[in-house]
Amino acid sequence: MDTLQKIRTLSQSAQYDLACACGGTGRVRGIDDRWIYPAALPGGQSVFLLKVLLSNACAHDCRYCVNRASHSFRRTTFSAEELAGSFIQLWERGRVGGLFLSSGIVGGSDRTMERMIKTVEIIRLKHRFRGYIHLKILPGASYSLVERSVQLATRVSVNLEAPSGKRLNRIATGKDFQSDLMLRMQWARDLIAGRDGRGSKSQTTQFVVGAAEETDREILEQTEHLYRGMDLARVYFSAFQPIQGTPLEERPPAPPLREHRLYQADFLLRKYGFRFTELIFDRSGNLFETADPKTVWARNHPDFFPLEVNRAGSEELLRVPGIGPASVKRIITSRMSNRFHHLEELKGSGVWTRRAAPYLLINGRLGGSAQMDLFADSCSHPAPGRRIVRASPVG
Repeated sequence: MDTLQKIRTLSQSAQYDLACACGGTGRVRGIDDRWIYPAALPGGQSVFLLKVLLSNACAHDCRYCVNRASHSFRRTTFSAEELAGSFIQLWERGRVGGLFLSSGIVGGSDRTMERMIKTVEIIRLKHRFRGYIHLKILPGASYSLVERSVQLATRVSVNLEAPSGKRLNRIATGKDFQSDLMLRMQWARDLIAGRDGRGSKSQTTQFVVGAAEETDREILEQTEHLYRGMDLARVYFSAFQPIQGTPLEERPPAPPLREHRLYQADFLLRKYGFRFTELIFDRSGNLFETADPKTVWARNHPDFFPLEVNRAGSEELLRVPGIGPASVKRIITSRMSNRFHHLEELKGSGVWTRRAAPYLLINGRLGGSAQMDLFADSCSHPAPGRRIVRASPVG
């Protein structure tokens, strides 16, 4: 198999790892059908990455994975020099600005990690590339290899796949949740904290949503732990898609809406000051399909609203549906010189006024004609002891 065909094959094999995704932009095809992905950098910018595996051969037999050991298809592997040279050619032509490198496990985790690290060393040391590199830390990798990965990469990640050892055992019996995954994540956390006071390095992880029959409650409880206890920069969610030839090929795919709701809840935890205990789930332990998690919270807290937009603090305003962090900053800045008198004035601050109106007072008056009232259809299973309220159409 020539180098170009290897790039095509091993880039396509990497498509299921979303730990470098950029918002909702997804993936795009690059030149010659190579897979090139837009990714969000830690500083907020975006860059196109060559997203590729060193090898699609793997000793593990994860039940959902296209690269599982017992799945019959053609395997191929890059040498470190070959992959490094291919990346540098793409970079010099302006096709990509960074690299996302993972791999199946060939000859053990350490041996594979050594080859991945050698690839990055060639790129960094021989070709003097100073741009973005995301390096996957493989399950069970030795401490010295995790340390070298943190030294070389801009971002590292350990994919947990499931929120607990019990759930992981349903889809990946060859991995130990604590010793193979969480311990490596702890090492990476401590190494990043010890060598990088400027915050230019970071760590992420990914859950495969729906493969292990886990609930949203389980995923988000673990997510909060990872943010607060492991200093993770991001948690990514990949909706399970059945792959022909794997044991889970008959399992229904996870709905895209479920993945979307998890990202909305994740944003509340990362950017809006919410705690896991404030999220509201249905009786099955999942987020509601009929409304986003922030709106569900607002409808269940009529005692918190309405808020006077001219006096409410930033943390209070962040609880209002239709108002995000950027809008809060603009509101606070604007009202230092001028009070708000009409709902329409908030549009200039980026507020989604149709959603926000039922929860606001504008200079002492209700934000709009939409009123909060009881309902029983949109969130049919509230948390125990919670009353459900609704703002008429929120859009």
